[in-house]
Amino acid sequence: MPELLAPAGGPEPFRAAIAAGADAVYCGFGSDFNARRGAANFSADEFSEACRQAHLAGARVYVTVNVAVRDDELPSALAHVRHAAELGADAFIIQDWGLLAQVRRSWPELECHVSTQANVHDARGVAWCRDAFGAARVTLSRELSLPEIARIAEEGVDLEVFAHGALCFCYSGVCLLSSMEGGRSANRGLCAQPCRLPYDLVDEAGGVISARGRTRPLCPKDNNVIRDLAPLVASGVASLKVEGRMKAPDYVFTVVGAYREAIDGLAAGGRPGDDEAARDRRLKRAFNRDFTDAYLHGRSGDEMMSYERSNNRGELAGVVVGCPGRTARVRLDAPVGAGDLLELRPDDDPNAFLTTHAEADAPAGEIISCPVKRPMPVGCPVRVIRSARLMAAASAAVLREVPRRRPVRVRVEARLGSPLAISMETCDGRARAEAVGAVVEAARTKAVSAEELAEHVGRMGSTPFEVEGGTAAIEVCLDEGCGMGFSSVHRLRAACCDALGRAILEPYESRAASLAPVPASVATGRAGEPSAPMGEPEVCALVRSAETAVAALEAGATRLYATSDDLAVGEWPHDVVPVLDEVCREGDHGRLDAWVRQGRPVACGNVSELALAAERGALAELRGCVPVHNRACLDALAERGARAAWLSPELTLDEVALLARDAPILLGIVVSGRPRVMTSEHCVLQAAGSCVHDCARCELRGRRLSLRDRDGSLLPVRTDAHGRSRIYDAHPLDATPEVGRLLACGVTRLMVDATLLDEGEARFAVGRLVRAVAVARKGGRPAKRLSGATSGHLFWAIG
Repeated sequence: MPELLAPAGGPEPFRAAIAAGADAVYCGFGSDFNARRGAANFSADEFSEACRQAHLAGARVYVTVNVAVRDDELPSALAHVRHAAELGADAFIIQDWGLLAQVRRSWPELECHVSTQANVHDARGVAWCRDAFGAARVTLSRELSLPEIARIAEEGVDLEVFAHGALCFCYSGVCLLSSMEGGRSANRGLCAQPCRLPYDLVDEAGGVISARGRTRPLCPKDNNVIRDLAPLVASGVASLKVEGRMKAPDYVFTVVGAYREAIDGLAAGGRPGDDEAARDRRLKRAFNRDFTDAYLHGRSGDEMMSYERSNNRGELAGVVVGCPGRTARVRLDAPVGAGDLLELRPDDDPNAFLTTHAEADAPAGEIISCPVKRPMPVGCPVRVIRSARLMAAASAAVLREVPRRRPVRVRVEARLGSPLAISMETCDGRARAEAVGAVVEAARTKAVSAEELAEHVGRMGSTPFEVEGGTAAIEVCLDEGCGMGFSSVHRLRAACCDALGRAILEPYESRAASLAPVPASVATGRAGEPSAPMGEPEVCALVRSAETAVAALEAGATRLYATSDDLAVGEWPHDVVPVLDEVCREGDHGRLDAWVRQGRPVACGNVSELALAAERGALAELRGCVPVHNRACLDALAERGARAAWLSPELTLDEVALLARDAPILLGIVVSGRPRVMTSEHCVLQAAGSCVHDCARCELRGRRLSLRDRDGSLLPVRTDAHGRSRIYDAHPLDATPEVGRLLACGVTRLMVDATLLDEGEARFAVGRLVRAVAVARKGGRPAKRLSGATSGHLFWAIG
């Protein structure tokens, strides 16, 4: 059976996860280097104690270091990893390729997992993680289907798959919406979740074309694969992950407990229908936005979206059948418990909701009365959004002296003339201990029986252990006529438990004592005078059509780029660099791989494509969606085949300067255009409610549609021929006034991203960049920034 991996945003959810049966827990140590910096997380003392509790219970602890690490942060990040390892971390979940390379180099004994933030979706990418970095596990993107997971599992690398919890709208690791709109980067652990907010899908004139009720076109339902466990196990996954490091202990306890029961039931060879129904009810009464398993079955349509609301839906439990005065009469379609929090939300006026409590237990079919602050309409749906019983169970579990007891096998040997001996072994065989007492003498009065001896040895009390199979399973080797005082048996049992605890924790203590120190020098960028440029400045343009390519060349562009899909249509100029997608799944190889050619440049948006480029001897350029935030990352990817890199739009000018000084490869940066802020497997255009399920015939795809946010800003939306949507920043980028400083840093390739521009607009943008380069090289004064445009993050550091 796969590992059940639970989230913990702090000590209380951690204890809840262990109590509910988690095989492993993932958490943040401190709040500097993990993707949930808003969670409580753990202090050093709290983390040390959590590791001790987990290890005694037989569980593992994984530390999330799943953010892009700035160049000046790298030494601190390495010290952070070492400290967590000292305190007992079993493994580290890492996003940043530079940090991963440094950790593997500094402490090869540490187990490292690749985060889903690293955006890995196929077998080739997973194999690269193993071969290029020694990764023990890869956390796959949430969007993958069962057949894809099964194919990837053939590589023999442990695979971690999200089983339950929130779904991001965008592929993880390539979302910039929170960053570009508010400076809170998902790649830095501060996502503001703008995907959960309302947006209107609007046409070129600003008219709303969203279907009624589809006010949250970027808000998916929550993932729930509890009824898909059998095929997931058959696919070869190593770990089933519950999302929720921002969730309360009752959520963690409820969800992890439900999955524990389901996995154990599957292991036992059966899944009773009654148990499934009960588990489903428990999951619905934990926080949820309704559930979907669409991705797992290769779907990404309306069925996976929570268009109407982004908050907790709970479980639909009944309907208002009358409301005399301030008492709502509710006919129940599902049972409720005393103290359950109920939500009454009218369908025709969702904002006019209110909450109340069930005053007593009541079965389905009964009509109950609930106090309300104002009358509610007949027909109003009633939901249980918080279960008092589940919250009480979680609270009790968190308060247990020992969150979970570990089953052990026990043997007692009482031979006349020999010392009394008790031995214990964990059921997984990983730890064993023995305690030896006084010499056993003949009984002076009543001889002890085997049953009595087993009963007293089996009293585990406040220890973290329990006897597997109960006291009847204790192996007792007892001579006839033995006598002993049970107080001495109790002391010996306690000594054996203590020794077993020490045996369990000893490997961690030994590892801590042998860890190498943090490297005295780490590859980082260097401040100071800029290095000499690696070549003449190149004015580059990313274009969508052959006609726009000609316009860009006529305006002075010296290097052209176009997506592989666009290059497959029309007659293009020679030497256009193919741009490969930021998404590379098994099904994408047929259209992407052919563009990776020996000795030819290719812009790679994913590490799978980089792996193929290195294998074929292509001249790989990293797109900005493969984030490079530190020199160690730049060096690591250069060593693994990258010949050039387009820098992340999240970098400041100072950070660019640090990376560019004596860079091992050519660097470029986009200075004009609309940054892509999201890529989704779900087509945003479905918010219009008129999907024809044939992208080639979709009329909406050919139009200039946008999402309008609450402030009236427009985010352009485009969907490709494969049904993937890309959303672009509401504000155009114009960093041409900074061209002189970028060139001085050592950046030699400057790009106009003309993805959303027509021929005339592209000609203007390229011509403006050409003039900016010429002025900069003469030491002249740059032109002013275009009205309404921004400098991106060049002067605005992300969180």
